[in-house]
Amino acid sequence: MPTTRLGIATGKLLNGLVASLTKAGVSLWGSRVLAVRGRKSGEWRTTPVNLLTHEGERYLVAPRGHTQWVRNLRAAGTGELRVGRRTEAFSATELPDADKPEVLRAYLRRWKWEVGYFFEGIGPDAPAEDLLRVAPGYPVFRVTGS
Repeated sequence: MPTTRLGIATGKLLNGLVASLTKAGVSLWGSRVLAVRGRKSGEWRTTPVNLLTHEGERYLVAPRGHTQWVRNLRAAGTGELRVGRRTEAFSATELPDADKPEVLRAYLRRWKWEVGYFFEGIGPDAPAEDLLRVAPGYPVFRVTGS
């Protein structure tokens, strides 16, 4: 995945803006603040995420790959999605790579303008085999209410 100082700075600025608005109760295009307990510290860790609804299911996709929130969610298996003062507890199940292509396609249709930079030139119209090829680099979790 490409990383440049400008890309990192832009990502931090955008994350900060989205997180601030979401914490204030304004969800942009499905934004939420993900809260999950740290796998080592046990303390709550938060980060802005885009919650995707696709074919009646809800998903969290990690466009930046195997990040700390992904590792923490794998360990905890549960977390909270927050918008303003509203908090929803959830359970998460990680999808196997073979089940990811259509979810990744739907995610890119919705947020390519925001996260396309992280997808190695792959877009929503990419062939299924290209999405399957990159799937190991992008964790996807099915989210269910707990």
